[in-house]
Amino acid sequence: MFVDSHCHLDKLNYQECHESIDDVIAKAEQAKVKQFLSVGVTLDSFPSMLEMIEPYEQVYASCGVHPLDVLSDFELDRFRSYANHSKVVAIGETGLDYHYQPETADLQKLRFSQHIEVAVELNKPLIIHTRHARSDTLSILRQERAERCGGVIHCFTEDLPFAEAAMELGFYISISGIVTFRQATELKEVVKQLPLDRLLIETDSPYLAPVPHRGKENQPAYVVEVAAYIAQLKGVALHEVAEKTSKNFQDLFLR
Repeated sequence: MFVDSHCHLDKLNYQECHESIDDVIAKAEQAKVKQFLSVGVTLDSFPSMLEMIEPYEQVYASCGVHPLDVLSDFELDRFRSYANHSKVVAIGETGLDYHYQPETADLQKLRFSQHIEVAVELNKPLIIHTRHARSDTLSILRQERAERCGGVIHCFTEDLPFAEAAMELGFYISISGIVTFRQATELKEVVKQLPLDRLLIETDSPYLAPVPHRGKENQPAYVVEVAAYIAQLKGVALHEVAEKTSKNFQDLFLR
């Protein structure tokens, strides 16, 4: 069994690529992908995303405001109310992205701290996005004592010291299709050194389709390609990666 620990089911192209969410899930289950975490990026889009996935027991939700969406509507009480829904197993996607929006850094930091506050209060793990913000990301996680709720560094592209610092705080490291890209040489070396019992796998679909699906819209079924590449890098059997990453998902999100 495989788990897609990070996808955006409400962002898939249901006009040209898929007939419906039933179609997406059926394709994934045919590839032995049995559970999914559909990740929220704004408060305004959360209710419709929740409505889409609510009929499916194997699909879980997260609630949060992406660092590139910090200018979207946000009220802390509304956020807390959404995040407290029984279908929500994680808080985020949150974090810092100075690559695309360095001008909103101060607001990103505020929202990040607010997400950690709610995650600790509700005892739900965090889903962290970080880009060109290694130092500030770790500093805020430590300052806000994010180890009390734990979480995952999603779509990991950082270096080994960052991964080690995050794991010391009780965080998991999630690997996306980027690891299959030819130019991702540093990431491949980092993955070789990371322990399987701290890894998750994800698609981040509809983005970042792995080889051999580059150029197509990504989808949860393709998470198997990520697992297969990790198995190749680490010299272990595919079923071992599947079993370990699935158990890690249960331990982190379904505790």
